[in-house]
Order: sequence, then C-alpha cells, then structure tokens
Amino acid sequence: MAETKNITDKDIQSLVGNLLRTGVYVSMGIVVFGGIIYLYEHGTEKIDYAEFSFNKVSLKTVEAIFANVLTFKGAAVVQFGLLMLIFTPIARVLMAIVSFFLEKDYLYVVIGLIVLAIIMASLSGGFAH
Repeated sequence: MAETKNITDKDIQSLVGNLLRTGVYVSMGIVVFGGIIYLYEHGTEKIDYAEFSFNKVSLKTVEAIFANVLTFKGAAVVQFGLLMLIFTPIARVLMAIVSFFLEKDYLYVVIGLIVLAIIMASLSGGFAH
C-alpha cells in the first residue's frame, strides 16, 4: 500500500517561511552583485550631489530594468534585486491563495485574490497617476 501524505498547516507555514527567507537572500545577493558591478564601472567618478536631474535616470520602468539587466549594468542589476525583494511578498500571497484553495477554504481564496488585486493596482501606478 502506498502512503499518501496530507499537507498540513505546519507544512504550508514552513514552505512560506522558506519562500520568504530564500527570496530575501536571493534578492540580497543580486543587489550585492549589482553593487559590485556598479562600483567597478563607476567607482572613480565624481558625483555632484547638489544637482539632481530626473531626466537622466534611465531605469524608470520595469521593462527598462529587464532590458538592461541582461547587459549586466550595475544599476539595473541592483534595481532587479530590489524588484525581486518587492515580488517576494507577492509570491507569499500567491502561495497563500493556492494553499487556501487546496484546503477548500474559498472565502480566504477570494480575500487573497482581493489582496493580490490591491497589490497589483498599487504597483501599476495606483490612483496617484
């Protein structure tokens, strides 16, 4: 006879904890790697902190970050690591929705989907623009 193991709440909590921990460590590693690349590329430049021009910033969108991260530009790699850090809790919400669905707790599935919709609306510009 084959034994089937039911997924318990403790298993899901452990999985979510590992997901969050791994997401933070991976994003931290990407940011440190990007910081090293950035310092290698721009370490000797003198920066004028008295003036900031927003138009000089090239990585304003997620698409621009993804396009430049493949060229291993330091600033793009750092921002990609920060995006990974932002998306880690979103992955946690997705995992919670799946676990509630597996437990057939449909009220919490709907609540999780509402939370996910709010997060996505706020990340896409929200109501401020």
